[in-house]
Amino acid sequence: MMRSLLIIGLGGGVGSVLRWLVAQWAGKYLSIQFPWGTFIVNFFGCLLIGAIVQITDRADVSDQWRLLLATGFCGGFTTFSAFALENFKLIESGNYQGFVLYTFGSIAAGLVGVLAGFKILG
Repeated sequence: MMRSLLIIGLGGGVGSVLRWLVAQWAGKYLSIQFPWGTFIVNFFGCLLIGAIVQITDRADVSDQWRLLLATGFCGGFTTFSAFALENFKLIESGNYQGFVLYTFGSIAAGLVGVLAGFKILG
């Protein structure tokens, strides 16, 4: 358990630093009128988590690698990648009701949470 936590933490730390670097780069070189850094990170995080899950499912790879790369790195880089993967799995399994509920419920709950945070401290 402790080893898994350390592996996830290591991957998450690297992912978080890379997310910050991408945001800095995007803020310097791309239009400020659109959150390009987050958009880029979300796309590449989703691309990576899809590839990592496919590779680790098909190959004889230890669970530690999946923890490091998918849970840790992609989780630190962007939680949107986990959200997209979970939605993909709901669609793949035919659970369209769960997909709609999870997608729109998550977006609505996230917006309400941000609003509540602003109101509580505002």
